[in-house]
Amino acid sequence: MLFDLHRLATSTILYQPQLRRLEVENPYKMAKGVLAGPSSAHNHYLIEFLEVGGVLTLLEILALENIKEEGKKESIRLLQVIANSGRKYKELICESYGVRSIAEFLAKSKSEETQEEVQVLLDSLVHGNPKYQNQVYKGLIALLPCASPKAQQLSLQTLRTAQSIVGTTHPSIVDNVLKVLSTMHLEVQYEAIELIKDLVNYDVCPALLKGLVALLIPSFKETSKLQPKILNDSSVLQLTAHLPVFLQQAAAAKAIGILAHRNTSLAEEMLHLRVVHSLLAAMGNTDHSNSQRQASLTLKYFVQLFPVVEEHVRKSMGEELYKLFFPGSPCSCPQSNAGDLYMKIDSIQADILAANKVNVTKALYLSDLSQSNVSFYFGHGNQDPVAYNTHFQKEDVEGKE
Repeated sequence: MLFDLHRLATSTILYQPQLRRLEVENPYKMAKGVLAGPSSAHNHYLIEFLEVGGVLTLLEILALENIKEEGKKESIRLLQVIANSGRKYKELICESYGVRSIAEFLAKSKSEETQEEVQVLLDSLVHGNPKYQNQVYKGLIALLPCASPKAQQLSLQTLRTAQSIVGTTHPSIVDNVLKVLSTMHLEVQYEAIELIKDLVNYDVCPALLKGLVALLIPSFKETSKLQPKILNDSSVLQLTAHLPVFLQQAAAAKAIGILAHRNTSLAEEMLHLRVVHSLLAAMGNTDHSNSQRQASLTLKYFVQLFPVVEEHVRKSMGEELYKLFFPGSPCSCPQSNAGDLYMKIDSIQADILAANKVNVTKALYLSDLSQSNVSFYFGHGNQDPVAYNTHFQKEDVEGKE
């Protein structure tokens, strides 16, 4: 291990003039001192290493293509030791554009073991580093769109810690986390949903809920991208199961269900975002069975939780389909199960679900209006009838669209 670092540092000396005044064996000695030496030797070698640009050297090693992965991993470990030596050393790494270099290396590394070492380093840099903790936090967010599933997973894990330390949220976190839901890697999806469960406790909660509900009905622009390929090649039909927008749709339905189970207030907020209409539409997506399954399971919980939802869903589905959907209803099929509904419905029933016009929001609004009118007689209530009519004229137009 130390020999590899010695070889790496020696090769780096060729283009680092400030290191030339050190003897060739000194990188080996410093590495040994930093990693295993007693406290006095540790401080001596660490200071000497830093004075000659050791941090920059280690960061540059991460970007060198001709350096083996094992050597880069040792550089990361040395950076860990430097960061763990105190706040001023963490600041030095960050001031040397370390967060960017380390994040880029995490995204490009092909070794999961090395990536886990990078996560340890980033976690260290976000703790006890108030001056640059926001920089680390933003660097983790910037990693979310990367192509490496392992890097995404580790970034999401570390973001949960960073978010609790930073306290405030960055506006870009919502969009980036929602995009991660399009992954086909379940371990990444799990971490994304875990982060979403944390984020609903922050000021981005309204935007997050709105974004999740919007994902239940993919835009025509996204779903139409596959149409020309389907027309030309029947084999592409099998690929629709992995179309990112459908994976995202299924994950959004799952996340909404988890949030609703955890917090009834969030479930109520999503009712006003027309989540019932969107879940029914997702249940009609015959191109992706998991979207149908997750949406069905989540809708079942809303039906159980809110009588007004049960009323509207039953009316929209019709008695026959509703009995298949909800086994707890009177006269339903004993073997029926919401999660298996997608296997039992025909194309006509799927079209009914996809084209539903359910508007629970309107019913809730009318209920609130009725209550406010009762309160009015006791000196309360301030409902504007013009605003009311305008609001639902707009809702009806959106529903038809």
